[in-house]
Amino acid sequence: MSAAAAKGAPSEKAQDFLPSARRLVGLLAPDRWRMTAVLVLTVAAVALNVVAPLVIGKAIDAVFSGAIGAGLPAGRSKSEVVAGLESSGQSDFASMLANMDVVPGVGIDFGDVGRLLVITLLLYVVASAAQLWQAWLLASAVNAAAQRLRADVEAKVHRLPLAYLDGQPRGALMSRVTNDVDNVAQSLNQTLSQLIYSLLSVVGVVAMMFYISPLLTAVALVAVPLTALITKVVMSRSQTLFVQQWAHTGALNAQIEEAFTGHELITVFDRREEVRASFRATNDELMEVSYRAQFVSGLMMPIMMFVGNLSYVVICVVGALRVLSGSITLGEVTAFIQYSRQFTQPLSQVASMTNLLQSGTASAERVFELLDAPEEPADAHGTLTTPTRGRVAFESVSFGYGLEPLITGLDLEVQPGQTVAIVGPTGAGKTTLVNLLMRFYDVSAGRITLDGVDVASVPRADLRSKVAMVLQDTWLFTGTIRDNIRYGRPSASDAEVQAAAEAAFVDRFVRSLPDGYDTVLSGEDSALSAGERQLITLARAFVADPSLLVLDEATSSVDTRTELLLQRAMTALRADRTAFVIAHRLSTIRDADLIVVMDAGRVVEQGTHATLVSAGGLYTGLYRAQLAGAVEDDAPAVAPRPGASAVAVPAAREA
Repeated sequence: MSAAAAKGAPSEKAQDFLPSARRLVGLLAPDRWRMTAVLVLTVAAVALNVVAPLVIGKAIDAVFSGAIGAGLPAGRSKSEVVAGLESSGQSDFASMLANMDVVPGVGIDFGDVGRLLVITLLLYVVASAAQLWQAWLLASAVNAAAQRLRADVEAKVHRLPLAYLDGQPRGALMSRVTNDVDNVAQSLNQTLSQLIYSLLSVVGVVAMMFYISPLLTAVALVAVPLTALITKVVMSRSQTLFVQQWAHTGALNAQIEEAFTGHELITVFDRREEVRASFRATNDELMEVSYRAQFVSGLMMPIMMFVGNLSYVVICVVGALRVLSGSITLGEVTAFIQYSRQFTQPLSQVASMTNLLQSGTASAERVFELLDAPEEPADAHGTLTTPTRGRVAFESVSFGYGLEPLITGLDLEVQPGQTVAIVGPTGAGKTTLVNLLMRFYDVSAGRITLDGVDVASVPRADLRSKVAMVLQDTWLFTGTIRDNIRYGRPSASDAEVQAAAEAAFVDRFVRSLPDGYDTVLSGEDSALSAGERQLITLARAFVADPSLLVLDEATSSVDTRTELLLQRAMTALRADRTAFVIAHRLSTIRDADLIVVMDAGRVVEQGTHATLVSAGGLYTGLYRAQLAGAVEDDAPAVAPRPGASAVAVPAAREA
């Protein structure tokens, strides 16, 4: 199994089938009235279908008795005819005749036979109508359960901590939310109705078989223990294989999602063949485990058919002997043989549904695993001060994503309205600091306060409503530019949206578009440049009017001209509010009120740009390294030709 499949995938060891199946059926509990009606209708359909063969048997007896009676001498009683047959040595025929409802000299009563056939037809028609009604009610209940399950899964995803989502391949998570939920619904739709009908049919048929002949019933039931043993062996093996199948499906989806997302990069580095090879390997693994799962579960049907046919042959032979002995009539044995087929048919149907049951239960286990994942701790009920001033304090904060601590004993105080730049080498803890402020993660020790209120003591939604974030990776959803800006504050009016767009320099390029603010964007819209997309996210932050602002590498992927626009927009956005700016390009944060230098999870320096440069510490080294890189970037890319004058490289100036 690939590493991608292993990461975040459930264990390939199958869980207990029955507990998972009970929980799966429990999804239908809110539709108790529908399921009660389904059960009543199914019982009615089974009862009618079970009675019908007995009526047919009576019709056969009427025909057979009439045919035999027509050949007997008229005017004599049945007892006299039987006595005469016994005295002539025809004891077998006499025994059979004694058990029949026959009148010597009287032929077939076609009126009675017709009446019995009409009754049989009505029984089957009403039973079919009950089954159709039951199927409609069950389909509506199952679809409602699937709708609730999707809603539960979607709501659960929003309650999961960021640590859980960060540890899951996106494609594998999407597979659980879409493929597995759909497979659960499909399995319930295709198996539950037939399963209920089959189980009730077995009960009804066994009762009628026992009523006709306990001996023949005992012969028919000999196959039950063998059937149960075969079912247990096959299901225990196929359940494990179906869990593996859906785990591999999730891994393949994760791989496809990653390949599609990074398609341009894969093409640029010409790694398409490696991606194809990796896809083929995972696809082959999925094909292999799916084949084994379907093959093993598919063994049930032919094995059950073989056992049923053996039982059928034995019943026919024993039944014929019982008719000759006069123990039962021809119609009764005919009805019993039909019941025996009805007895094995539901068992065969249950066996044929094994693959769907196993597949649906395996998917349900994966969905239940997601639903049972630990959630974020419950929100506290404190309140923030109103209005929020924006004073932020980190007090002896410690945090780690795993066993290794990333931030230890961090102390930092930010005054209202200050712009604080957070810099440092990769892995220093810059983004983690913001994640803790937003409570994407909770601190391991210490506390973070906003205007003196511990952020852990207030609902997360209240805290985050005071903050706007502009990230390096822009995110625009499918919708109009107006809707994308209004996402920051859904109640914003069109005038407020336009004012935010003007402040973020969005209005200047939106007016050049044919549909203006009503231009529809997709999530990865190529009609806009990276800078224009970033400006829209800034306008979104403007319209939110936050007390705190977080800018995380917001200008790292744009050209110089667009960067100037972004800088101007961010300067306006930072006015009169506390702002945290995470930046690698130190030239963009020289005017910050406070620059915090982090290294290995600690604040090692803080101050203004001028004081930090003159201090000769870590910040000085980072700044000089970037200046040196800028000088090298300005150097000629091609060495001068012999005899040509060298291009002078301007000395770096410290701003």
